Order: sequence, then C-alpha cells, then structure tokens
Amino acid sequence: MDISVVVPLYNEEESLPELTAWIRRVMDEHGFSYEIILVDDGSNDTSWKVIEGLKLQQEQIIGIKFRRNYGKSAALNVGFNAAQGDVVITMDADLQDSPDEIPELYDRIKNRGADLVSGWKQKRYDPLTKTIPTKLFNSVTRSMSGIHNLHDFNCGLKAYRKEVVKSVEVYGEMHRYIPVLAKWAGFRNIQEQIVKHYPRKYGTTKFGPGRFVKGFLDLLSIFFVGKFGKRPMHFFGTIGVLSFVIGFVITCYLIFEKLRSIAEGTVYRNITDQPLFYLSLVAILIGTQLFLTGFIAELVSRNSTERNQYHIEKEI
Repeated sequence: MDISVVVPLYNEEESLPELTAWIRRVMDEHGFSYEIILVDDGSNDTSWKVIEGLKLQQEQIIGIKFRRNYGKSAALNVGFNAAQGDVVITMDADLQDSPDEIPELYDRIKNRGADLVSGWKQKRYDPLTKTIPTKLFNSVTRSMSGIHNLHDFNCGLKAYRKEVVKSVEVYGEMHRYIPVLAKWAGFRNIQEQIVKHYPRKYGTTKFGPGRFVKGFLDLLSIFFVGKFGKRPMHFFGTIGVLSFVIGFVITCYLIFEKLRSIAEGTVYRNITDQPLFYLSLVAILIGTQLFLTGFIAELVSRNSTERNQYHIEKEI
C-alpha cells in the first residue's frame, strides 16, 4: 500500500463526507493505493454514524472509535499502529488541511529520502490568541530540540516514513512534538513543506488554552526522556553524587574547625549552631535521595510495560 491517511477527529460530523471525498479524488487522480484511518476520539455527535455510512461507500475507510475522549495524541498513536502504507499522512478533520498536498508530501518521503515532512502554515487563518502562543512554543521547541529548520511543529499535516510511526510512542500532548520524538528515535532527515491553510468551515476548535501548559510540560518530558530515558541514573546519580560530595566536604570542614578550636583552646560555637551544618545536612540528604531516585528509575526503565492502552469501543 502506498499511503495511509490517519485522521484523528472529535465531533466533526459535518466535515467528514467532504474530507473523505477530497482525499479519494486526490488518490484516484494520482493512482495511489491507500487507506483512510478515521479515529473517533469519543465524539458525542453523530460522527461515528457518518463513518459507518462512509465505510459502505468507500472500502478504503477504516474506522476506530474510542469509548471516551482520550485526546489527539492517543488517536494518532492508535492510528499509527493500524497504518499499513509505506508513507503515513496525518491531517486534521476540520478541512483546514488540504489533501491536495499529499502527492508532494509522498514524493518527498518516497523518492527524495525524507524521514518526516512537517507542514508549515505560512499564512494562517487562526486568531491571535492561538498564533502568538504557537510561535512562542515553536521557538522554544527549536532551541531545546536542535531542529532549527521547522517553523511549525504542531501542524496537523505531516508525512512520515512508515518506520518512523512504528518507532515513536505518542501520548499526553506529545502529538505537537512528533518531530522531536522522531529525532530522538534516530530519524535525522526531517524536512518542512509550506502548505495551504484554510479557514474552519464547520464547528469550532476543540483545543482550549490549557493545551499550552500541558504542551510545555510534555516538551520538558520529551527533553528529559530523550536524553536520559534509557539511563536515568546518569541524570539523578550525577546530581545526587555532586550534592552529597558538597555536603560531605562542608561536614569535614566543620569537624576540622571544631577540632582545631579544641586544640588551640579557643572559643568555638557548637556545630549545630552554625548555618553551614544545616546546609551540609540538607545537601547530604538530597544527594542520597536523588541517587536512590536514579536507582529506582533505572529499575523502572528496564521493566516498563506499554503505557498506551485505550478502550476501543468499535472498529470497522
């Protein structure tokens, strides 16, 4: 199969017939073999009934319905697991992403060696309350990830080599940082393509302001896991040992000063009356705790099970 199109959706009953017809037209014009994986993230409208009806008309459609709303990352992760195409295309269901971009995205993956191609909505039709925070997050992500050639990490329109989607795990709010996950997984040829962005035709956006806080926390999580996920002791152990050594050196200094004052017969305060004593005590305790945290994290990382388990109500 040439292409798998993965479409996460939540309450998009009005746009689905138009979107699937658009995708079908593009695929037929270019002779692609394809599948459209529609992942219903617990919609409470008639989206699933629409998907069932579309399945009767178009055999290339695969429908997956969550029992409840888990979020876009969960929907993408399940869609990635189901995808069979050599190239996997993701797009939103709100008709703001254009299926006409698919042939170019496919060519850059299949024939020009890219591992991942991320869309860049150079001209956007979103309000300032969405575009300004997005620019800030993109700037921070570029700095922390070292992927300096991407302007929009969170664009829903992306293309992946099949091996990429089978190698990354998407959870939380990490769908906006899939290029970073791909880089940490060893896929270095990450490119960008300017794509068209259309105004929302039906419904309203499903993302509130809280996504920015969650997204920033997930960025920190990706940064930590990418560098120390397989060796947490290197992170916690290094800081722990450093803290312990500082506390130990201060303790030795206090003991030396106490013994010297006794030998010289001079007046010297009790060790427990000095602020340095409590500083050394805290440093030793924190160092010990961080070292033990690193040890426990090492055990967990070696025995962890799959984190992505979602209740799927129906599949067609």
